[in-house]
Amino acid sequence: MINRKQLIKKYIDFFKSKNHKEIPNSSLVPENDPTVLFTTAGMHPLVPFLLGEKHALGKRLCNVQRCIRTGDIDCVGDETHHTFFEMLGNWSLGDYFKKEAIEMSFEFLTKVLKLPIEKLAVSVFGGDKREPQVLKDEEAAKIWMSLGISKHRIYFFEGGIYESKNNWWGPAGLTGPCGPDTEMFYWKSNNIPAPKKFNPDDENWVEIWNDVLMGFVKDEKGNYNEASQKNIDTGMGLERTLAVLNGFDDNYLSEVWKPIIEKILELYPYKSEGLFLYNNVNEDIKKAIRIIADHIKASVFIIADGVLPSNTEQGYVLRRLIRRAIVQGRKLKIKNFVSKVAEPVFEIYDDYENLQKKKKKILEELEKEENKFLETLERGINIFKRELYNLELFKPDFLTGKNAKAGNIWFSGKKAFLLYQSYGFPIEMTRELLQEEILKRCNELGIHSFIADVNMVEFEKEFAKHQELSRTASAGKFKSGLADNSEATTKLHTAAHLLNQALREVLGNKNIYQKGSNITSERIRFDFNFDRKLTEDEIKKIENWVNDKIKKNLSVVCEEKTLDEAKKSGAQGVFDSKYGEKVKVYFIGEKGKEVSKEICAGPHVSHLGELGKFKITKEESSSAGVRRIRAVLE
Repeated sequence: MINRKQLIKKYIDFFKSKNHKEIPNSSLVPENDPTVLFTTAGMHPLVPFLLGEKHALGKRLCNVQRCIRTGDIDCVGDETHHTFFEMLGNWSLGDYFKKEAIEMSFEFLTKVLKLPIEKLAVSVFGGDKREPQVLKDEEAAKIWMSLGISKHRIYFFEGGIYESKNNWWGPAGLTGPCGPDTEMFYWKSNNIPAPKKFNPDDENWVEIWNDVLMGFVKDEKGNYNEASQKNIDTGMGLERTLAVLNGFDDNYLSEVWKPIIEKILELYPYKSEGLFLYNNVNEDIKKAIRIIADHIKASVFIIADGVLPSNTEQGYVLRRLIRRAIVQGRKLKIKNFVSKVAEPVFEIYDDYENLQKKKKKILEELEKEENKFLETLERGINIFKRELYNLELFKPDFLTGKNAKAGNIWFSGKKAFLLYQSYGFPIEMTRELLQEEILKRCNELGIHSFIADVNMVEFEKEFAKHQELSRTASAGKFKSGLADNSEATTKLHTAAHLLNQALREVLGNKNIYQKGSNITSERIRFDFNFDRKLTEDEIKKIENWVNDKIKKNLSVVCEEKTLDEAKKSGAQGVFDSKYGEKVKVYFIGEKGKEVSKEICAGPHVSHLGELGKFKITKEESSSAGVRRIRAVLE
């Protein structure tokens, strides 16, 4: 058996032996990427460097990164999907490319993890006739065959760039780095021998690693051009690999889930012996157990990184996860359980210092949200069922059996909005409850031909009348493209450094620091710790301070320093495990008389005169003890 910490150590040690430097595990909330709500892969903190910025630790990097993916929330409950997971990754920033990346992947799998080659298969990009410059990846296939992978175990996905299953990655937004990828699969069954020919649709083949070969850049016109800097971005899901290595068909049987599952089973009223019950309950109960375990673990990590339940953006996702777990708890006849189930998470991940420090706060927030939701849940469900029983399918005289009428059933969008607004039901939860009840009713009647959903057109009309919330939150991203190094973004990024310092100078508080930022090509959104609303006079003074430095056309200089050197220089930064061995420090102003010193990855202008005029457009509360400034450059 191999455990989580052992797998991480094997991975990091292997790539260090290949001259990679380990980079820190970043926050789940991206600091400078407005296109995503959460860090969904290890590459997110590296976006500037994939686009050409020089990394302080060099061109070969590796790490383990905590991630949240919300696009698969509806899939959670099966044996393999997770909202929170850890991603093992290694990167080449314009250094080695396809051959070396594939060879290292193969060596780690077969020599370090000792996976038998007869249980391995790979997929590669099959080309796209619509984009003739992007060729079928025969090169990757030949490299795999040279390592001993049979040609029958190599599958060319021929869907092209624009299909969902295609072995093509990116770009993450409308433009940016992209390219073919090659995925590695392991035959998980211990009872059925792996077939000679690889069929990716066979569920016994489990994807465990993906090498993205970023050889192209998509431009604003939609053209795919060969990249001047070719990158490697790889990702190995720790949970899935851990299950494979320990011979589990179900990821939730591994050590990173077992204590959480056991805690849920302790609360389950139908007592049995530990995991014996998990292995023997019906699939609906097992699904509920998995959803509770997954969503509570994800919630613990999200709160640890500073997010609180709300009706917008990351807070909306967090609220949805907690409330969905509570609804699943009803199936198990348990309540007031969320903070109890969260306890084992802190034991499993005792190497996350941030988690341990905030344990009390995390448990308090979970309990507070659960109590808040329980107050209205039952009343909301009663309203939901009252409306449900008005549907044709639930009427007593509805024809049953073979004579039943087929068709679509629509749940009132107005009622769904009432449940959302007055009872805190996320629209996704109403839709899930509807599907469950319709399925149950169809089974009672012996029919399988009805489709039911909320009238979303009606719901969205009601929604728009009241407030604009982030419907894209459940998909995990905004409509804009990947965080970029555009001229406008670069200017605003530099202006954010000035704003950070101006707050300390004008408000006379050296303990003010950045709590989060979201910078697009149009504006700055900057959060900082402060316990009251700024006055109009203070806002004007902050604007004047920044614009005075811009008028002086001060220079911006970047220096690479060790963390200790950066600290001694007076650079701003939260000095904890988020930084690596070396950091970039941006100095604004004359040497020895700098007006700002800040650790940052970039990008920045070289002189402040390029910025234009700085203007604050809004100052408001972000959360308790945190204020938010929105600003632009005119």
